[in-house]
Amino acid sequence: MASLNRVYMQKKSRILIRTLEPAGLDAVEISGTWGKPLGFRTYRSLFYPAHDICQGPLQEDGAAITCDIVLANQVWEHLDRPYAAIRHVREMLRPGGYFWLAVPFFVPYHAAPVDCSRWSARGLANLLIEAGFSEDNVVADQWGNRAAGLRNLVGRWPPVLDRDHDDLSNDEHFPICAWALAQKEGF
Repeated sequence: MASLNRVYMQKKSRILIRTLEPAGLDAVEISGTWGKPLGFRTYRSLFYPAHDICQGPLQEDGAAITCDIVLANQVWEHLDRPYAAIRHVREMLRPGGYFWLAVPFFVPYHAAPVDCSRWSARGLANLLIEAGFSEDNVVADQWGNRAAGLRNLVGRWPPVLDRDHDDLSNDEHFPICAWALAQKEGF
């Protein structure tokens, strides 16, 4: 069942990532498996607490992991040190590599194990720039509307998409989720 909060973001993000030609990219996903079906050359998913991106670049078998793309779907809001974590992601990326992340904006508090931050598209872009990505190499977007916001406040959470009744139109003044893609210099 698709989450109303993520359906638009996932569609737009899949399109964005397909432009990168994933068949030629080695991918690492942080605490999730959203990117597994995108057809990367290699793909691995590493989970907290065994792999804590806040503590340093991810390692496997005692060696630092390097890759062409790092994915993080609905993870960054749970990090105590999001700026440090992005710096660690940059260390993992090969020259010209990418970091894609998606986060909620207007959703209820959800501690798993903690819930720390919220970002709009502009906030995500600023976060990435402040953590070391060039402003020219960051794209960010967001989606949401008041009807989806209301569904986040009443009834079952997260709300399941009702394709017959849910409004997927975008209201730029009422974001539910945001996502960004940043490219490391050196390409």
